[in-house]
Amino acid sequence: MKQHGGDTMEHESERGIHVPVLLEETLEALRGERAVEELEGWILDGTLGAGGHARAILEAFPNVRLFGVDQDPEILELAAQNLAPFGDRARIARGRISRLCALCGEARIEEAVGVLFDLGASSLQLDRPERGFSFQFDGPLDMRMDPTRRRTAAAIVNDWDEADLADLFYYEGGERRSRRVARAIVEARRRTPFQRTAALADVVAEALGGKRGRIHPATKVFQALRRAVNEEGDQLVRGLRIAEHVLVDGGRLVILTFHSGEDGVVKRTLRERAREGHWQLVGKKPLGPGATERRSNPRARSARLRAAVRTRTEAPKRHAACDGGEDFP
Repeated sequence: MKQHGGDTMEHESERGIHVPVLLEETLEALRGERAVEELEGWILDGTLGAGGHARAILEAFPNVRLFGVDQDPEILELAAQNLAPFGDRARIARGRISRLCALCGEARIEEAVGVLFDLGASSLQLDRPERGFSFQFDGPLDMRMDPTRRRTAAAIVNDWDEADLADLFYYEGGERRSRRVARAIVEARRRTPFQRTAALADVVAEALGGKRGRIHPATKVFQALRRAVNEEGDQLVRGLRIAEHVLVDGGRLVILTFHSGEDGVVKRTLRERAREGHWQLVGKKPLGPGATERRSNPRARSARLRAAVRTRTEAPKRHAACDGGEDFP
């Protein structure tokens, strides 16, 4: 992977660095058994990014409109450019998943025929050193998708106690040697507080004995920090509740995850709610990328797609959070 920290996001888009994952599978899951022309209404993209999936949705389904939300203002500008050719069929707003319902209320959108969540960080975030998401480039230890939020990765690494760091790396990153990593971080920060991604990556790599095969030893630690900074677990849980609230009967939810813990939350939640009659699950197992996609887009290798159909006997009712502009509870 080449470093291109001085490039603009437009250049990154032109180079095709951000490639929508499981694109055809996503479109098929949203369509279901319906003919392309039969799919009418709003599709909500709660993790719009640069608009790769959104653009494909609008191209594939001529009778749908799309409302896309993202918390990253830089990427949202790029999405606006990419979706401009679709005119009023595409609308965008800035906010986290937990505000999707409130933003729909502000846009006077009362129900949807589809909801898409493509979780995790975008390549456009990972490949910009100044955003501090990646151990592959040296940059400030930031990791905020929304730069207006206060807590950074540096604050977590420098302020949390050793036990909390170990739990974070284990539960949110799947790092089995989390206690060793947390101990090394606490010892290192006593000498010099962490401010840069390279410094943290070096300490983690040394604690874990250097590089192991194709996967950098800091991968899971950086993933855990990013998830904590952006409260990704909480946002996912709220997103599942919002989808259940806004989808019409027969409406489809499609979720792309890149972390086994996230996939587990989606699996357990949908199965539990399906037993109570709120969802019909699509397929027994999640879909993953084929060999061709794994070769052409290595970042897709851990992707999993799950889909479900909303089953309900009455139309969606407006939630107080949708009218009050609040985060969905």
